Amino acid sequence: MLNTNPTVAARARTPSATWLSKLGPGLITGAADDDPSGIATYSQAGAQFGLSMLWTILFTYPLMVGIQVVSAKIGRVSGKGLAGNIREHFPAWLVYAIVGLLLVANTINIAADVSAMGEAMTLIAGGQPHWYTALFGLVSLLLQVFIPYRRYVHFLKWLTLALLAYVATILTISVPWLAVARAAVLPQLEWSPAYVTTMVAVFGTTISPYLFFWQASQEVEELQACPNSQPLREAPGQARANFHRIKVDTVIGMGFSNLVAFFIMLTTAVTLHMHGVHDIDTSAQAAAALRPLAGEFAFALFSAGIIGTGLLAVPVLAGSAAYAMAGALRWKKGLEHPPSQARKFYSIIAISTLAGIALGFTEIDPIKALYWSAVVNGVISVPIMAVMMLMAGRTSIMGKFVVKGRLRLLGWGATGVMALAVLTMFWIMAK
Repeated sequence: MLNTNPTVAARARTPSATWLSKLGPGLITGAADDDPSGIATYSQAGAQFGLSMLWTILFTYPLMVGIQVVSAKIGRVSGKGLAGNIREHFPAWLVYAIVGLLLVANTINIAADVSAMGEAMTLIAGGQPHWYTALFGLVSLLLQVFIPYRRYVHFLKWLTLALLAYVATILTISVPWLAVARAAVLPQLEWSPAYVTTMVAVFGTTISPYLFFWQASQEVEELQACPNSQPLREAPGQARANFHRIKVDTVIGMGFSNLVAFFIMLTTAVTLHMHGVHDIDTSAQAAAALRPLAGEFAFALFSAGIIGTGLLAVPVLAGSAAYAMAGALRWKKGLEHPPSQARKFYSIIAISTLAGIALGFTEIDPIKALYWSAVVNGVISVPIMAVMMLMAGRTSIMGKFVVKGRLRLLGWGATGVMALAVLTMFWIMAK
């Protein structure tokens, strides 16, 4: 039933009191993309290939914005997350396969992130990294379980400031800005297996499936948290204000994310690569390597950023897995619900977080698995993006708000670029 209440429609169109109030799912999603595992991938790219990989950050920005806007619109228009929509409109085997891969990849990412946080804390304060790993993982889990969404989302917003550590780091070292500009705008491509695989890993880290699921689900959470809001299919009068907010939120959030990724890659390129350090396995290792080359202040900023971004990213990884699983199996879901009302949803958050912590205490090296999980993310993102674009064009899901025009071209363009990168990687590896 359409919402014809003029008071509700007017309130939905009322400009926000501050620009910060327009930032939410997009900002948090973008910032979570620069998690400790992402830092490790960007650091490895900078250390191994120097400035020659910087172009990937500029290139992926509009693609990232386009596909994240599509995911946000699907959530806001339909009032359902991606998994719920896939379950209703596609074969069940497809949603189970996607959710299963997402759960495995996210658990590995959580393991890598909490391990990196523990190692970073050990570099700063000493002690045993395993115990810091367990502490950070448990703190993250307890915050998700016991703090209602409306309060928790403000905590996540402020945690995005941790990423400014990487903006500050670049100010403490010498940078050949002219060479940086040339490398970013006029890339020197290589066709070696290592270069192409790293490129796919960067793409997979930047345009990751868990980000699609998280932002769509957070739009649904925002919808449910506001008593005057409805899915836009039922309340088209609220569309203009919400679409503008989604665009501003996503453009700024993804811009912030890619700016920080650019500075991380640049920092390791002009320090580690130029001093012959070409092999970085972890974000903490990158921080330790910076200490003799860039000084104590750069080391401290880099290390503190790992901890701050990890506290932001782990809830997003665990939460996106829970949203996907709950949507696929039609469980009650949402961080706004207390645990007693959404036990299965919170159990997925707990299981994925605790499994990630446990991996840090085994002989399995989650960091080595991480690089390949980024590659896997790049591979599985292709069918997920294709399914998203098909959903965005269906009137049965989007009503009169089907995605078209430039956004449709950008979304399919992002899907095509990811598919081409993956096929190129397989072709080169098979030679």
